[in-house]
Amino acid sequence: MPMSTPVAPRIALIRQRYTRFGGAERFVAGALEALVARGARLSVITRHWQHQPGVEAIGVNPFHWGRVWRDWSFARAACRVVEARGFDLVQSHERIACCDIYRAGDGVHRMWLQRRAAGGGWRARLGQWLSPYHHYVLRAERRLFASPRLKAVICNSSMVRDEIVQCFGVPESRIEVIYNAVDLERFSPMLRTRFRQATRTRLGVPDAAMVYLFVGSGFARKGLETAIRALAALPTHCCLVVVGKDRSAARFRRLAKRLGLASRVFFTGPQDDAAPYYGMADAFVLPTLYDPFPNVVLEALACGLPVVVSDSCGAVDIIRDGENGFVCGALDAEALATRMRRLMDAELRAKLLPISRALVEQWQPERMSAQLLALYRRILATTGQEKDSPDR
Repeated sequence: MPMSTPVAPRIALIRQRYTRFGGAERFVAGALEALVARGARLSVITRHWQHQPGVEAIGVNPFHWGRVWRDWSFARAACRVVEARGFDLVQSHERIACCDIYRAGDGVHRMWLQRRAAGGGWRARLGQWLSPYHHYVLRAERRLFASPRLKAVICNSSMVRDEIVQCFGVPESRIEVIYNAVDLERFSPMLRTRFRQATRTRLGVPDAAMVYLFVGSGFARKGLETAIRALAALPTHCCLVVVGKDRSAARFRRLAKRLGLASRVFFTGPQDDAAPYYGMADAFVLPTLYDPFPNVVLEALACGLPVVVSDSCGAVDIIRDGENGFVCGALDAEALATRMRRLMDAELRAKLLPISRALVEQWQPERMSAQLLALYRRILATTGQEKDSPDR
């Protein structure tokens, strides 16, 4: 529907860099499309962005050297744009204090560092303590949640909501849990019929292999080492297909080779379309060290794949160990192997297929858009802009 009055509110979204592989960026793109369809005047404040019809891209790309300068210079420049343009509503996907709504798609940095340190020992803790970047992010996070301008926080899992309440004392009344949407037509059990044979043939995966799929960039954070070590405890017909990118990918290839798994771990690199890989797989594994709620879990469930996730993944909102999927510790390769072994049972996988699909049947873009629009209406109302707010 069009806006309720001829004058539509001006909404700005802040995202430093858009990459077609990122879950947060896909969330932004989907939200923009829904808002444009309802007549909103939208701008994206960004360093790099792919063109989207009906959306004004405001390029903010100050010179920088290193991560701290990169984030600091972008935050400063973005806030200058916000001040100059006088938007009715500003939603940031970065830890920037000049926003009305913050989407905590990256979770809580403090919690990520704690889990990372627990997995890496004293060297990891020392490296984090010495890192100027981590100190900068922690300060930016504190400033963001203490900002008097901040009116609402969007989380994509209850796990992150609880962490924000615990770490920063933000009232639950100001936090909205809005789960990401999943395209139920694009991701469906029918992908198995379309892609299973062709994709296996192209990768050189045997027809009779039990294929576990891992999708995610940033292999250390996503728990690829644990997945590879778990695979080593499984029979030789079990394989792991890894879709994603990492600057240190060679380290994980060496690990697979050292464990005698070079012929059983397949690295595909980043893919524009992961659908063929969901279609070729028998199960999905993601023992991530920390992840608010990765879209790839939703996509796997929509395809009817049984999933194994870690207890530090926001997907525990809906996955119950041994009932509709499996959950284990992020660093517990033995526990992961036990659950992966259970999924070698074809009858169990067949039983879980409709259960997996049913978990996300209601997670459609229209539902997410309606929740976002309702939130925008409430926030605009508090700033005297209700007359310009989006119709649902």
